Amino acid sequence: MNSIYEPATLQELTERLDKLTPSSQRLWGKMDVAQMMAHASVPIEIALGEREGKKSLMGMLVGRFAKSVITSEEPFKQGLPTSPDFIVRDSRDFDTEKKRLTGALTRFSKAGADYMHNRKHPFFGKLTAQEWSNSTVKHIDHHLRQFGA
Repeated sequence: MNSIYEPATLQELTERLDKLTPSSQRLWGKMDVAQMMAHASVPIEIALGEREGKKSLMGMLVGRFAKSVITSEEPFKQGLPTSPDFIVRDSRDFDTEKKRLTGALTRFSKAGADYMHNRKHPFFGKLTAQEWSNSTVKHIDHHLRQFGA
């Protein structure tokens, strides 16, 4: 799997984001394209410590066991449950959310593997730098595929 810490991976994701327009239609799910970008920004902001993630009883009980689904190299399947904390229901501005997501991805990439190694995820606990990279790239890829990009 490509590493988010490599400039080529960041460029690939950014180029795919650039293919989205305010009228991009989802192939599955409920969010529109601006809501999706807002949704995708939240876990990155949590990973970087820019936003606080809520710990849950469910995460404490099963987080370590479910971690492999999120951090493996296997792409996400459609219909995986979304944490209620990450659901975006209100209207969002496309340009604002695109800039936010692009900026978050850039900050994450530039933070680097050393910074991300063993940072705590609110649901899955400590993740290695590679697990952070895999989960982030997989999540963004999943939503870009959702909108045909």
